[in-house]
Amino acid sequence: MPGIGEAERHVAGFAEITGDATIAGKVSPARMCAVAMAVVSPILGLAALLIWAGLPPEWMPSTTVSPQSAVTLTFPAVGAFLIHHRPRLNMAWLMCAGGLAGAVSDFSRALMFRAAADGDLAFAGWLRLPANVGWAVCGVTLAMLLPLYSPGGRLPSRRWRLVLLLGLAAITAELLHRVFRAPPVRSADYPFPAVIPNALQIPALTPFSETIMVVAWTGIYASMVLAALSLVLRLRLADPVGKRQIGWPLLAFSGYIVFLVAGTFVPVLIWPAIVWAAAIPFAVAFSVMRYRLYAIDTVISRAFVAAGLVAVVSGVYFGAGTLSSLLVSGYGQVAGVAAALFAGGFFQPLRRALQRAVDRLLYGAVGDPGVLAERLTQAVRRGDPANALTSVLGVLRDGLAVEGVAVEVADGEPRYVENGRVGEDPREVPLIWHGERVGRLLVGPPGPRRFPAAHNERVLATLTPYAADVAHAVRMAADLQRSRERILTTREEERRRLRRDLHDGLGQTLSAMAMTINMARIRLKNSPETADELLGELHAGMSAVTGDIRELVYGLRPPALDDLGLARAVRELAGQSSPDTAVEVEVEGSLQDLPAAVEVAVYRIVQEALTNIRKHADASLARIVLQRERPVLRVLISDDGKGLPKSYRSGVGLGSMRERAAELGGICVVGGEPGAGTRVEVMLPLLSAPSEALT
Repeated sequence: MPGIGEAERHVAGFAEITGDATIAGKVSPARMCAVAMAVVSPILGLAALLIWAGLPPEWMPSTTVSPQSAVTLTFPAVGAFLIHHRPRLNMAWLMCAGGLAGAVSDFSRALMFRAAADGDLAFAGWLRLPANVGWAVCGVTLAMLLPLYSPGGRLPSRRWRLVLLLGLAAITAELLHRVFRAPPVRSADYPFPAVIPNALQIPALTPFSETIMVVAWTGIYASMVLAALSLVLRLRLADPVGKRQIGWPLLAFSGYIVFLVAGTFVPVLIWPAIVWAAAIPFAVAFSVMRYRLYAIDTVISRAFVAAGLVAVVSGVYFGAGTLSSLLVSGYGQVAGVAAALFAGGFFQPLRRALQRAVDRLLYGAVGDPGVLAERLTQAVRRGDPANALTSVLGVLRDGLAVEGVAVEVADGEPRYVENGRVGEDPREVPLIWHGERVGRLLVGPPGPRRFPAAHNERVLATLTPYAADVAHAVRMAADLQRSRERILTTREEERRRLRRDLHDGLGQTLSAMAMTINMARIRLKNSPETADELLGELHAGMSAVTGDIRELVYGLRPPALDDLGLARAVRELAGQSSPDTAVEVEVEGSLQDLPAAVEVAVYRIVQEALTNIRKHADASLARIVLQRERPVLRVLISDDGKGLPKSYRSGVGLGSMRERAAELGGICVVGGEPGAGTRVEVMLPLLSAPSEALT
C-alpha cells in the first residue's frame, strides 16, 4: 500500500524529542549562561537554608521559608531546560532570572541575620540592599511578566502594557520603601537582640511608611490579579488547542495567587502557596511545549515508572534482606544475595505492571501511539481496502478513547464508514494523500479519560497518514471497479457502433458500389457515356468510404502516434493549444518501444489536460514533462492559471484521465491551490505483467 513506509518514518520521527540542543557539537553561550543560573540558584537557596539552620534561637525569624524559596529550586532548572531547546524563548529567560534573583534575595537575607548575630550590624545593614533588590526582580519577572507573556511570549495586546507599568510602579515603590525606611524598633513583632540598621535609610520617610506600603501592596496584588486575568482573556479567544495550552499556566498562576493572598490572613495557608509556586514552571513548560513537541507525557510516564520501581524494589530488597537475616542469622552475605535475587525477580514484572498502570492513567486503555501504529499496520496488511478502513477506525477509536470515529472517502466505495457515534458536531481532520485531499476523518466527543489532549494529538498525527493511505486505496479500488464497468460498457457500445457503422454505413455503401459496377459493365458496350458517369459516381463513393474508414481508424488510435511518435504528437497538441497560452514540452529519456496502450493513454490525458487549460485555467504558461524512468513513465502537466477552487467535483474530463491511468494500473493525481495553478501528475507502469502494475 502506498505511503506505509513514509508513515512509519513519520511515527519514528514523533518518537524523537525535537529541538536544537546541539549544533555541530558546540554549546552556545546562552545555554552555558542558563545552565550556570540553574546551578547557582539552588546552591544559594540551599546555602540560605543552612545559614538559617545555624542561627542562634534569639536571631531566628518567625518565617525562613517562603514561596521565593521554592522558586530558587525549580524555576531556573526548568528555564534552563527550555533554553536548551529554544534559546530565544523570553519566558525561559524570565524564569532563570527570576529564580536567580530570588536565590540572591534569600541568601542575602539569611546572611544579613548571620552577620547581625555575629555583631557586624553595619555589614548586615548593607545586605538589606541585595535582599530587597532580589525580591523586587523576582516579583516582577515571575509574578507579573511571566503570566503576561505566557504562553506565546507576547503580550495579549498593547493595552496590557498599562498593567505592566502598574506592577513595575507598585513593586518599585515597595522596593524604595524597604531600602530607605528606618528599621523598626524592638517590639513583640521585632524581638531580636539588636536592631539591624538600614544603610540607606531616610528618616524623613518614616511618617509616610505605612501609607506607602499599603498603596504599594495594593498595586502589587492588583497587577498580579490582572496578569492572571490576561490568561483568562487569551483562553476565551483561543482555539481548542490554544485553550488547552493556556489552561496550564492559568491554573498555576490562579492557584498561587489564591493561596498567597489567603496566606496573608491565615498563615498556615502559606505552605500550599510554597508548593504551588514550585509547580508553576512545570505548568509553563507544558504550555510552551504545546504538549507533544517534547513528548512531555512520555517524560511523566517514565518518571512515574522509575519512581515506582525505585520505591517498590527498595522495599522488596530491604524487606527480603531483613527477613532472610532473621531466618539465617549470622550469614549476612547469604541474606544480601537472597534479597538481591528476590528484588531482581520482581523488577521486570513490576516494570510492566507500572507501565500499564501509568498508560491507563494517562491514556486510558491504549498507550503508546507506536503500538497503535503497529496494530494498524498488521490489520492493513491482512485485509482488503474496505476491511482495512474498518480496522483503521477501530484502532483510532481505541487510541483516542472517543465515542465514535468516521471516515468519508471522496468518490470511494464505501463512501462513509462509522465506528461508534460521532455526534452532531464532530471534529474534522482532512485526509491528505500526496497533496490531494482524499477524504476526511470525523472524530466524535471524547470518552471518560484523563490527560487526553497530548495523546490525542500524537495519535492523530501518527495514524492519520495510515487513514489517508487506506482512504486512497478505497478510492482507487472504487475507481478501478467503476473503470472496469465502464470499459465493459464502452467496449460493448464501441462494438455496437462499429457493427452499425459497418453494416448500415460502410456495408450499404459497398453494396451500392457493387451494383454500380455491374451497371457500368452492362452499359459499357451500349452506352459508354452512361458507364463513364457511373464510374465517376463510384469514384466519389470510394472517396467517402475512405473517409469513413479513416474516421473509424482515428477513433481506435490517433494516427499522429504512428506518423510522428509520442513525443512529436504531444508537441503537435501543444502547438494547437490556445494562442494566449505558451506550452513548453520536455522529454526525458527515450519514448521508443512504448506499449501501444500507454501511448494512447498519455496522448488522450495530455489532450484532455490541454483542453481544460484552454477552457478553464486562464493561464499564460503551461508545461508538459514526459519522463521515462524504468519501469515507470511519468507525465506532468502544470500551468500558472487560477488553479482549482477550494471545493470542486471531478467532471467528465478529470474522471476520464483517472480512468485511463487506472486501466493500465497507474495513478493520476490532480491538485492545485486557488491562484497557484493546476498540476496533473500521472504515473504509468511499463511492465508486461498486469499483476505488477502500480498500486
